[in-house]
Amino acid sequence: MVDQVKKLTAQWEYDVVSIGIPAPFLLGHLIADPRNLGPGWVAFDFEAAFGCPVKTMNDAAMQALGSYKKGRMIFLGLGTGLGAAFVIDGVAESRELAHMPYKKKTYEDYVGRKALEKLGKKKWRKYVARIVTSLVDALQPDDVVIGGGNAKKLKKLPSGCRLGANANAFLGGFRLWNNAKSVSPNSAERPKKKGTRR
Repeated sequence: MVDQVKKLTAQWEYDVVSIGIPAPFLLGHLIADPRNLGPGWVAFDFEAAFGCPVKTMNDAAMQALGSYKKGRMIFLGLGTGLGAAFVIDGVAESRELAHMPYKKKTYEDYVGRKALEKLGKKKWRKYVARIVTSLVDALQPDDVVIGGGNAKKLKKLPSGCRLGANANAFLGGFRLWNNAKSVSPNSAERPKKKGTRR
């Protein structure tokens, strides 16, 4: 991933890097490799690879941070699986809701990409509406954003929800550096190394 990014950005000038990773974070550290990607992420030294300061964060939390307006917000990302994050007073924290039990399986088994392919759009949309409504009723947020690549496949958003956009992850990545409040226990800034350019 780093090699490809460096090739694509060879002509760019940048001082810092933000990376959204679809995996669990705890106290600012990536604690497990992403289920839907290859291994090797946890121990990887991104700062050494990019040659500048790097902040990592759960990808749903990064998109949530970029979608945030005010109050208590829940972000639910419909993509390969189910990304989930809370933002409270500008601080984003990811939540691993995708693998929580639902019926005889997990939430992801009913609203992830494989579920969409297996169930078809009509049934998948019904499950999305049921699960989102259930989570909103339980968590009582001020704002709900439905994002991720498959959000555009919904004909109608569940009541009280607004549509997010994957591009909001870029804004979330900028906010990691521009707003100290946004750096939560689920995002990390590694200590600066001597000689690292800022």
